[in-house]
Amino acid sequence: QVQLVESGGGLVQAGDSLRLSCAASGFTLGDYAIGWFRQAPEKEREGVSCISSNDSSTYYTDSVKGRFTISRDNAKNTVFLQMNSLKPEDTAVYYCTFCGYTGGRYFPALHSWGKGTLVTVSS
Repeated sequence: QVQLVESGGGLVQAGDSLRLSCAASGFTLGDYAIGWFRQAPEKEREGVSCISSNDSSTYYTDSVKGRFTISRDNAKNTVFLQMNSLKPEDTAVYYCTFCGYTGGRYFPALHSWGKGTLVTVSS
């Protein structure tokens, strides 16, 4: 059964860093583009980042460019999201997901495969 398990969230102050992990089971993670979306309280889901299966291409939504870095370790069936210079606006539940390629770029599917991991950034 396909499962993506997120971890690494927590409560931090503005300017701090976190590294989220997405551990896959039930399939070979290295065969797929994987990414992250987030859902803040009372807000719609928002795509955050994607990384191609071969690690050659990445995508970031404008609000996190320069602060977040997505990476992967296919041997460990894991994708990471390094989040630096966190802002209160980054507060959300973060989910990892599959990404599709359309119109010359990757888009994260706004579908949760796991329970997500909560990131709370205080000001």
